[in-house]
Amino acid sequence: MEKIVVEEENVRLDAYIAKKYTDISRTMVQKLVEEGNILVNGKSKKISYKVQKGDEIELTIPEAKEIDIKPENIDVEVIYEDKDIIVVNKPKGLVVHPANGNPDGTLVNAIMAMCKGSLSGIGGEIRPGIVHRLDKDTSGLLIVAKNDKAHIKMSEQIKNRQVKKIYIALVRGKIGEDEATINMPIGRSTKDRKKMAVRKDGKEAITHFKVLKRYHNYTLLEVKIDTRKNPPNKSAHG
Repeated sequence: MEKIVVEEENVRLDAYIAKKYTDISRTMVQKLVEEGNILVNGKSKKISYKVQKGDEIELTIPEAKEIDIKPENIDVEVIYEDKDIIVVNKPKGLVVHPANGNPDGTLVNAIMAMCKGSLSGIGGEIRPGIVHRLDKDTSGLLIVAKNDKAHIKMSEQIKNRQVKKIYIALVRGKIGEDEATINMPIGRSTKDRKKMAVRKDGKEAITHFKVLKRYHNYTLLEVKIDTRKNPPNKSAHG
């Protein structure tokens, strides 16, 4: 248990704790409050409570629990690793997270085996800090956080759109333009619920592409997904 004497006024409890301890996210603070692990002057408070100068906050962080995911020696190429992150090349066909139908044989099982003893305990459970993902049939680089601080920083960078993602795609057909932007709304397909399709009531989706190489009936593209909050209104339909 740690005691903190508040030095500020009228700051939300969750914001104050997250600012004081940069390795604790506001989501984690909320969980600690709900579980009675954060007390103000000996009493439970809502996360929206505005702290006052002189308040005494008692903070208890329980030890992270081992999750019931079996580490597995799965051959996954490691591109880069340090004490904070590991970058792996996820192959096609490998699911990222265990779920119904895929309880094991996933990337998380592989990371658990690779980084045992040096994983994020965010959320109260020791697990790989997966902050972005790729579909089962998509190969590519995945950055995984190995500790809480890296997990929080990476999540913030993705949320603030500071991470640039580039995809390489081989598509069927000949594309005439050398580069263009596709701006069409995407939603769940009415014909196949497992697929997405262009729909008038879908969410805005903007994709920029550039042709890298043309083959007989295929085109190799570099694809960038526009993730800005207010992307430009111009578009060229490809």
